[in-house]
Amino acid sequence: MVVHRDSVIEANMLLRLQRLRAFPAIFRNLTGITLVLFEQMLQQLRPAFAASRRRRLHRADRQRAFGGGDDFDLQPDDQFLLTIFWLRHYPTQEVLGYLFGVSDSTAKRAIDRCLPLLEAAGQDTMRMPDPGRGRRKDLSTLLQDTPDVAVIIDTFEQAVQRPKKRQKRFYSGKKKRHTLKSQVAVDEEDGRIVDVAKSVPGPTADIQVLKRSKFLRRLPRGVGGVGDLAYVGMAALHPEGLGCAPRRKPRGQKRSLADRRYNKAFSRRRIVVEHGIGRLRRFQALSQTDRHFRRGHTARVRAVAGLVNRMLDQKKAA
Repeated sequence: MVVHRDSVIEANMLLRLQRLRAFPAIFRNLTGITLVLFEQMLQQLRPAFAASRRRRLHRADRQRAFGGGDDFDLQPDDQFLLTIFWLRHYPTQEVLGYLFGVSDSTAKRAIDRCLPLLEAAGQDTMRMPDPGRGRRKDLSTLLQDTPDVAVIIDTFEQAVQRPKKRQKRFYSGKKKRHTLKSQVAVDEEDGRIVDVAKSVPGPTADIQVLKRSKFLRRLPRGVGGVGDLAYVGMAALHPEGLGCAPRRKPRGQKRSLADRRYNKAFSRRRIVVEHGIGRLRRFQALSQTDRHFRRGHTARVRAVAGLVNRMLDQKKAA
């Protein structure tokens, strides 16, 4: 039996927006976001894609006239769909190209074009908490000495391929492998991600990542930072001294009942950042071993953070 090439390509084009519009539930499972939200995002992303293409084709060293060269094998909408699908499931480029009916090099070029735009769109969704009195929380008596309006800060590590050089720099004793570390700050009030710092080698101490990011200096007046035991001393990094962490166990002594109660109440306050990191890591591009030699890691985290924030906004509006 002879199979026509066009029929093979058509069979491999199931993951195209035109087809998936008829299956919203499947679209949600494939991308992690709703079809309605994706259509809304395209209204922002299409102009950014066109502007990026103009900048690329109008560069001074380009010899062809604008519009010259090969056309896209994928429409811009499908390129964004491909990139978000890749973030969600993190397949190899060969598999990705097969599913979208294009070559693996075309799939890579689509990701290279769209990921920076998704990163920028993700950063646009990150807003600092409002320090207004209307948002302030009623804290328990145990936590009265902590900031009543705060962002919760934590980090997560992702395994990476073993570097060929300077392996020790990336080897995490905690994870027993080579990793990259990402710092995430979450709004305590609604769980939205307000900041993602640049990725750093996994062994870097959390308090050092916070210090290098200068995140606490960018917080609005009256907004503090809350972290785990890795952030003891963070108040010294805050312009107003609004930073706190759990109480450490005294060396050589038992932890007091008051400290245990305090830390238990403190952990209830911190749980929001664990949920935020969990939402990020449902996207396999942030959970599986990084296959890109640590390049573009920060962009991936920020792009996914933007998708998570938009989903939270849509859920809140529903």
